[in-house]
Amino acid sequence: MQSLKDKILREGVYLGNGILKVDSVINHQVDATIMLEAGAEFARRFARFDPTRILTAEVSGIIPAVTTAYAMGLPLVFARKHKPITMKDPTFIEFAPSHTKGGEVSLMVSSEFIRPDDRVLIIDDFLATGQTIDALARLVQTAGAALVGIGTLVEKAFEGGREALTYLNVAIESLVIIAELREDGTIVFAE
Repeated sequence: MQSLKDKILREGVYLGNGILKVDSVINHQVDATIMLEAGAEFARRFARFDPTRILTAEVSGIIPAVTTAYAMGLPLVFARKHKPITMKDPTFIEFAPSHTKGGEVSLMVSSEFIRPDDRVLIIDDFLATGQTIDALARLVQTAGAALVGIGTLVEKAFEGGREALTYLNVAIESLVIIAELREDGTIVFAE
């Protein structure tokens, strides 16, 4: 998606250790126009899989997931990192290491929001090592639902996440794929 690529080139900052700071676009300040375009693009790419709900992880995945849910007319469920007292049991819970937070995060969803008859599309902000998305996929599996696809705004191809998720046997679509982040700050996109 060219508008997202252009925005990352203008405002993205490589911080080292594989971390790309794009908080002026995705995860602190949000470019609503680009996120609406992203939602429409995900809807176009995944319509043929007939999902019944969208799943993401809080916090940064919520915006692209909500625009996708809106474009597809579907409910959005986001996996919580902390269990509120209002969350009913049984609760599905998985764990994933967080590259940006430095440590492990829990991801949990109430069983009332993912049911065995659901066809779930995962939408997230980044695909790097694939561990967060893998945890989301395990939540879907634990619920007895079907995973029908994975969409991400940005994929860091050099971190191997796509390969780590091939066992899921679903379509993986990334709107922007980064081939390399150079120490001089250069962002190299895959062709």
